[in-house]
Amino acid sequence: GGGLFFYYYDMPTRASMATRQGQFATLQAENAKGKATAAKLPEFRAEVADLEARLSTLKTILPEEKDAAELLRGLQNLAVQSNLTIKSFKPAATVTKQLHSEWPIALELEGTYHNLALYFDRVGKMARIINISGLDVKAHPAPDATTTITATCIATTFVLLDKPAAPPAGPGRGGRGA
Repeated sequence: GGGLFFYYYDMPTRASMATRQGQFATLQAENAKGKATAAKLPEFRAEVADLEARLSTLKTILPEEKDAAELLRGLQNLAVQSNLTIKSFKPAATVTKQLHSEWPIALELEGTYHNLALYFDRVGKMARIINISGLDVKAHPAPDATTTITATCIATTFVLLDKPAAPPAGPGRGGRGA
């Protein structure tokens, strides 16, 4: 009679206990994992604050939108400080890359060679990145004490894109039934 009791009543109870012990162990492990994550929360918050600060710095160097008036003002102020005259400022179309777009601006400047070098040094120290390329310096047709050269160049600045640019669709991509 004792064997039947064990087989019909005690075995299912023991199996049920083993299942419950397994569930309890799983819950304990999840609880420990949750406590470990909670302990790391200040570290995660500090990391988020650091990333936000980096993004803010990046937006100073790479603004999210073109602002021709502000950029012209900045370049004009540096020209005045360098005793140069900006004769023309012609923004061109932007060229979109994956995470940013390049914004070239044709500049024509008048002054002295020394002041031009001073100007480029000051442009290089701006918070916003501006690359100078295609520099062409010529003697001024009517030189005087403050104006001995005319220079043309391309000042290229960069604009941060809100969303990364989608890769261009090549032939055979997309379309009907692809």
